[in-house]
Amino acid sequence: MSNLVTQAPVAAPRPNTLAHAHLPRWAPAVIAAGAIALGVAIGLGAGLGSKVQWGLIALVLFVVGTYAITTKVEGKRQAKDRVATSLVWATFVLAVIPLYSLIETTISKGVKILDVNFLSHSMNGVLTIGPGGGIYHAIIGTLEQVGIATIIGAPVGMLTAIYLVEYGKGRLAKVVTFFVDVMTGIPSIVAGLFILSVWFVINGVAPQSGFAGSLALTILMTPVVVRSTEEMLKLVPNELREASLALGIPKWRTILKVVVPTAIGGITTGVMLAVARIAGESAPIALLVFGSNTINNNPFSGPQESLPYYIYKQYGNGNQPSYDRAWAAALVLIVFVMILNMVARGIARWKAPKTGR
Repeated sequence: MSNLVTQAPVAAPRPNTLAHAHLPRWAPAVIAAGAIALGVAIGLGAGLGSKVQWGLIALVLFVVGTYAITTKVEGKRQAKDRVATSLVWATFVLAVIPLYSLIETTISKGVKILDVNFLSHSMNGVLTIGPGGGIYHAIIGTLEQVGIATIIGAPVGMLTAIYLVEYGKGRLAKVVTFFVDVMTGIPSIVAGLFILSVWFVINGVAPQSGFAGSLALTILMTPVVVRSTEEMLKLVPNELREASLALGIPKWRTILKVVVPTAIGGITTGVMLAVARIAGESAPIALLVFGSNTINNNPFSGPQESLPYYIYKQYGNGNQPSYDRAWAAALVLIVFVMILNMVARGIARWKAPKTGR
């Protein structure tokens, strides 16, 4: 007799209860295209002439459409997740639109008269209602005033930050931190008035030099450098400090050779942000430097021009040639700040500590 083996019937595979429908990857792009088309149609139908209004309508339609379609296909839980992601992208677009509008407007209006002649001539002998003239004297003034302020403010700010992070404890550190926070929000006109009052006390006359303006710019720059450098130094792991100190290296040398090189990228970026902060200030220049239509290479004697004050004066003249000069100078100032940031990134990458595997 053969042994008969009774086999139990094989159960059918259970369906995967976790599986559910998904929108295809191209669905957000299609929803966005439909929202844009519908937003433009609504804007045209309602007689809205601003493209910004069309964009806002399309943005609202995109978020609402994403939620509705995702709820229908994937459920409410996934719909909320997609809506949150859409809101993040929406806020990003809202932040980029003014920046794009600013750059596009400045470029379109600034390139009209921007040429070599504009960059190599001053306003000496040029009528404000007539064409011609340039910003050579303003470029020299800006470079000298911002350069002097950076030479003074950057070391002071970095050393103050090193003290607060590496040495500062107790009441003195709290007082310094408090005043740094207060100085961060000081209006530029207040810094100019402070230097003006001190100058009157010392010399008895109003200052008329780029150096006086640089001192006011230093007051505005220093707290930004302190705060950014302090945050970068705090990001350096304590293990690096402890390893250096364990080898018998003095603390000052640890800071100089380990801590600062590790954070040099962020420190350089913070300094460049501070430079960009003061490069566009005109109020202290109006109070302390007074501006000039001629070239003055000496920042320690006589009135001197700067790009922000030049833009302010030209736009205040109220005629088309002056408007063109103001927009062209504004474009040069933006390019100047962009170049500074590119240089900062290059220096940060060059000086950053090399990492190995």
